[in-house]
Amino acid sequence: MGPTRRPPRIRKERIRNAWIRNATTTGTVAVLCAALAACTSSTADSPPPTPSYPASTQAQASSSSMPNATPVANACGATELAKLSVRQKLAQLIVVGVTGAADAQQIVENEEIGGIFVGSWTDKAILTSGAAARISQNSSIPLMVTVDQEGGRVSRLSALGIDHASPRELAQTKTPEQVRAIAADVGRKLKRLGVTVDFAPVADVSDESDNEVIGDRSFSNDPAVVTEYAGAYAAGLADAGITPVYKHFPGHGHGSGDSHLGVVTVPSLAELQDSDLVPFRTLLRDPGTAGAMVGHLIVPGLTKGLPASISRPAIQMLRTGVGYDGPRFDGVIYSDDLSGMAAISAQYPIEQAVEKFILAGGDVALWLSTDRVASVLDNLERAVSAGRLAPARLDAKVVRILRSKGVVNC
Repeated sequence: MGPTRRPPRIRKERIRNAWIRNATTTGTVAVLCAALAACTSSTADSPPPTPSYPASTQAQASSSSMPNATPVANACGATELAKLSVRQKLAQLIVVGVTGAADAQQIVENEEIGGIFVGSWTDKAILTSGAAARISQNSSIPLMVTVDQEGGRVSRLSALGIDHASPRELAQTKTPEQVRAIAADVGRKLKRLGVTVDFAPVADVSDESDNEVIGDRSFSNDPAVVTEYAGAYAAGLADAGITPVYKHFPGHGHGSGDSHLGVVTVPSLAELQDSDLVPFRTLLRDPGTAGAMVGHLIVPGLTKGLPASISRPAIQMLRTGVGYDGPRFDGVIYSDDLSGMAAISAQYPIEQAVEKFILAGGDVALWLSTDRVASVLDNLERAVSAGRLAPARLDAKVVRILRSKGVVNC
């Protein structure tokens, strides 16, 4: 049977009105403890398959399409959460690569996803025409418009005049203050194009030769240098209003290979403590608006043979700080690409990979194309219905995302 399309989305004004009626007439329920705690406590870049938009008949018939009961008014994000069905909440956890403006417009209209990724294959007119910004502005919740723009080898927007030397060269030739200024200039250019999140800087510590998987994407093999320069770069992006993302926790720089191509094992947790984990331990004590990306890295003594991106012990170590003497981190945790990197895609279909990442504690699942968004959301709805993903945990994730987007400031 060929794919069918979901019915057109109700106009945003009608949705808002329905939300307002729900928020003012529905009885309150107990505060969701995890959501409250979240508010009060502190890539391979290959062309994706041609997108299609299969209907989600389960979602259309599901009671989860109805908005939830209103949480207690004083809970962080309670008003916003009350406006969203379970499926709409789950959609906020998804960022996918798009081929261009039409692809982005259709998937946002069909599934109200949390964000889009602009890759090397994406028609850059989505940025230069202002389409990405318009799609975001017309969405009931603003989009994360994301890109990999590290400088050097990973410069997806170099054709638009956004580029600079590799991180390694920057650390060798510039002061931290100069790097912050360079990043702020990049950030201002990204902001003018409608980008809101840059998956940079790389906070990996590495002595690899320049052209290896991390190589010159790393500022240095000295954890102190990486900390200083990655912090400066992130500060520059933030100065321009762009959300930086430190990557790839717990450290890809001394890995056994390339996670784009297959399984990668890094040194043991004990060995990472005084090297690869140092930048994350230091930078996440005062992260500002920054997020963190988890790599597909097997860590002896921590992940029990699983990649860190789907390992609850690894993601909980990042979230709580316990296990590496780090701070509690209440920012958004992103996956590395879940569909185009063999460390994950060779073992799990995208539906399973996304669920495993989310259940392990991650917030935003990233992959490269729009063609299976509906089936991913169907599977996540089943996870909620079956009790694998508790509503309180889901709400906590959504609040972190809404805070990152500036929708809530609590």
